Amino acid sequence: MSLREAQERLPLIVKVARLYHEHGLRQPEIAARLNMSQSRVSRLLKEGLETGIIRTIVVEPEGMFSQLEDRVCAAFGLRDVVVAGGVDEENESEAALLSAVGSAGARYLESTMLPTDRIGLSSWSASLLAVVEAMTPRTTRSAERIVQVIGGVGEPRAQVQATRLADRLARVTGAEIDYFHAPGVVASQAIRDSLLSDRQISGVRDEWERLTMALVGIGSVQPSELLVSSGNTLPEDDLRSLADQGAVGDVCLNFFDSDGVLVESDLVGRTLGIDAATLKAIPRRIGVAAGRRKLDAIRAALKGGWCDVLITDSNTAEALLPPEQ
Repeated sequence: MSLREAQERLPLIVKVARLYHEHGLRQPEIAARLNMSQSRVSRLLKEGLETGIIRTIVVEPEGMFSQLEDRVCAAFGLRDVVVAGGVDEENESEAALLSAVGSAGARYLESTMLPTDRIGLSSWSASLLAVVEAMTPRTTRSAERIVQVIGGVGEPRAQVQATRLADRLARVTGAEIDYFHAPGVVASQAIRDSLLSDRQISGVRDEWERLTMALVGIGSVQPSELLVSSGNTLPEDDLRSLADQGAVGDVCLNFFDSDGVLVESDLVGRTLGIDAATLKAIPRRIGVAAGRRKLDAIRAALKGGWCDVLITDSNTAEALLPPEQ
């Protein structure tokens, strides 16, 4: 197209652009009004974008963090990041974090789950429970199956919470559920191997290969007071040994160092839960975690590829980013 021809088309591009963007007419209506084909209207709108006549500006409402989400995504090569606001940095409380992250996580899951999703669910955590309890039950099924991917950890009352979490997620999604009726950690690898030969346990384990999504917490080697009081922790000797080997956090009892590399402790052979390779093969792995105490664990989990979606709060997201040069 010659320069003259391009200049002669400018008034028509402007007219079509104003009818579409300012007056709200649809492309077929514009075509009928201007006596041209709909495909030509589409080409003129595309040309308007390419020449800069049409410019799209997104005005972000207060309290949203899309640019921060993009920066964290880019820094760690993630699929997606959801950042919740409303948490005072100076007076960060567990309750405020849980409320903000729970609401943000619930919105994300409700808008991205598919009726065919087979969701692997890790052990109980306050963050995961906040997300699931903030979800609204649907009238139609929004997931196919919920599968527990780790055995019970800690005292029986904590294991009841894990069952409650799975039950609640199954109810709000209308999904079937597979419980993993086994302890999370046993005394020896021989005991673990014996338990894994059980038909019911091995049947659930086979389901892990077919998961399309994982919903997991990111744990710190130093558990919160809430987890300690709930009994949802490993024995202190195990935690001390892991810390001595450089572990900073875990996902589904897969403990890793500050670079996200799996710590090959004896715990690996004593754990009844999804292993690192199977977990990382799940197409979408959503980690829910926030707060200063978990910062090192979250950063390491992202560096190691344990999660490819992060749901967190704005203070944590900012702290995850490297200092600007």
